Amino acid sequence: MPSFQSVDRQSVTPALRGGAVAIGNFDGVHRGHQAVLEAALAAARQRGIPAVGVTFEPHPRDVFRPEHPVFRLTPAPVKARLVEAIGLDGLVSIPFSPAFAAQSPEEFVERVLVDELAIRHVVVGWNFHFGAGRHGTPQKLRELGERHGFSVDILAPFETEDGYTVSSSAVRDRLAEGVLAEATGLLGWHWFFEGIVVDGDKRGRTIGFPTANIRLPPQVRLSEGVYAVYAHIDGVRHAGVASWGRRPTFDNGAPVFETFFYDFSGDLYGKTLAVMPIAYLRPELKFDGVAPLIVQMNRDAEEGRALLAGFDGFTPLDRALWQD
Repeated sequence: MPSFQSVDRQSVTPALRGGAVAIGNFDGVHRGHQAVLEAALAAARQRGIPAVGVTFEPHPRDVFRPEHPVFRLTPAPVKARLVEAIGLDGLVSIPFSPAFAAQSPEEFVERVLVDELAIRHVVVGWNFHFGAGRHGTPQKLRELGERHGFSVDILAPFETEDGYTVSSSAVRDRLAEGVLAEATGLLGWHWFFEGIVVDGDKRGRTIGFPTANIRLPPQVRLSEGVYAVYAHIDGVRHAGVASWGRRPTFDNGAPVFETFFYDFSGDLYGKTLAVMPIAYLRPELKFDGVAPLIVQMNRDAEEGRALLAGFDGFTPLDRALWQD
C-alpha cells in the first residue's frame, strides 16, 4: 500500500477500493471506536486487502441542530491522524447533508459501499444506524451484505476495565468536569486541541508569565481552571502551565487558553500549537489584586513542573501520534 490517504468520497483512489472498512462518526476515536477500526484492520490484513475507515463530515448533529453545535473532540484532521496512527491505510470522509441523510439504507449501501468503495468486508458498532430515518440497522446491513457479496461484523458495546461503556458523550463530560485521567482512560490517548497563537493583552509578560494565547471554539466544554500541559511547537514537545477561562481578576472577558512554557523563548504569534492538558490543578479564581495572583501563579507553576517532571503516562497511541 502507498502512504496513508485521507480523502472525500469523490477522491477515492483504486488503492482504497475493495477493502475492509470500518464505518462510524468516530468523533474522539475513543477505545470503542478503536475496537471497530482495529477489527477492520485485522480483517484486511487477514485477507490481504486495504483497511479503510469511513466517516462523515461535518458531524451529523451540526447539520440537523446547527443552533447547538457539538463539542468536536477530534476535528477532521485530528481524526485522520488517529486513524493513521492505529494503522489503517486510509480514511474516506463522506460529506454529510440533509440530501445524503435522506437516502434509503439500500441506496447508501449500493452507491457508497458497493459502487464507490467495492467493499469486501465491513465492521460497525452495535448501535450503528444509517439511511433515511435511521432505518438502517446493523442487522439490515448484514442482510444487504449477503445480497451484495460482502461480509459484516457487528461489535458489542465496548466497556472499560471498570465496567463503564465508552462513548464520545462520556469523554466530553469528563473533560467538562476536569477529570482528565478518566477522559484518557476512555479515549486511550491524551486529548489535545490545535489552535493558532493570537495577540493578547500582553499582561502576562509584565508579571513574569508571558503566555501563548489560543481562542477555542465556543462549543468546547473544558472545565475552566489551571492545567499542567504539554504542547508541541514545531514538532518538539514543551512543558507548561496554562489557564483556561475569563481572567476574573482583570476583565472577566471572552475565554482564552493561556499557556506559560517553562523552558522556551521565541515568537509564537501565528503558529499552530497542539496543546495536551495533562492534569487539572485548580479552578479559576478571582484575586484581590495582582500581588496575590502572582503568588498563586508561582505555586501553580511549581506544582505543574513537579507533576510533569514525573509524568510517564503516555499511551501507545500517544507515542504513535507524536513519535517523541
